[in-house]
Amino acid sequence: MSSSSLVPTDTTADVRARGERAAGPQVAVLPVGSYEQHGPYLPLATDTLVACAISREIAAVYPVHLLPPVTIACSHEHAAWPGTVSISATTLHAIVRDIAASLRRSGVEALVVVNGHGGNYVLGNVVQESTAAGHRMALFPAMEDWEAARERAGVQTSLLSDMHAGEIETSILLHCHPELVRPGHETTDFLADDRRHLLSLGMSAYTDSGVIGRPSLASAAKGKELLAGFVHSFGAYFSLVTSDAWDTGTVPPGTSSAAASSAG
Repeated sequence: MSSSSLVPTDTTADVRARGERAAGPQVAVLPVGSYEQHGPYLPLATDTLVACAISREIAAVYPVHLLPPVTIACSHEHAAWPGTVSISATTLHAIVRDIAASLRRSGVEALVVVNGHGGNYVLGNVVQESTAAGHRMALFPAMEDWEAARERAGVQTSLLSDMHAGEIETSILLHCHPELVRPGHETTDFLADDRRHLLSLGMSAYTDSGVIGRPSLASAAKGKELLAGFVHSFGAYFSLVTSDAWDTGTVPPGTSSAAASSAG
């Protein structure tokens, strides 16, 4: 797949060959994003672009089947802004569940969902229900993985403050898709750390611009290191979903607690 494409270019022969080389259960990676406002300088597809960038870097290092992204998900908290499109949590749950079932029928036992949108809460339920049924599934990145990547990249804004269209997301797009970042991120910093009623009131109760974070601190160099951090963290998830110990519920040596909790 090219560095900018959202759609994998594998042929059926590529998938067959990768499966034949697999030393254990085959693993697929599914990017899940959103289509929602990201202020005046980042595209509506930002979360999808971020999820695809993470997944693309993972697929360059680990023997996984890279799937095309789910591009519209649960963005109801952003409904006040034009352009935002959502599906129900029930629909997103069904999409991921059906994709996983289809993969299993074709011999791909494990699925890692790479989530680029914090509002896709139902993905955690999909993983928990699937693993309770004995299926190999995980959700990535966990909060601990975001924090590790943030520290590696030297991101100055905390995860609490860097909530939306801030230093992290802008950095990743400056690295992967600089042509899509419009002028304005240098002067749009806005913080709203107390967001306790976000679920009830939505984003518009806390920001007029749609931005919560400090995008002025973003850089392409930070974006590159953020992605490298995610690739490093993914190793624990790959070990988990391919482990012989999966059926016993025993976490294999070297697997992080974050990966174990994401797998339910």
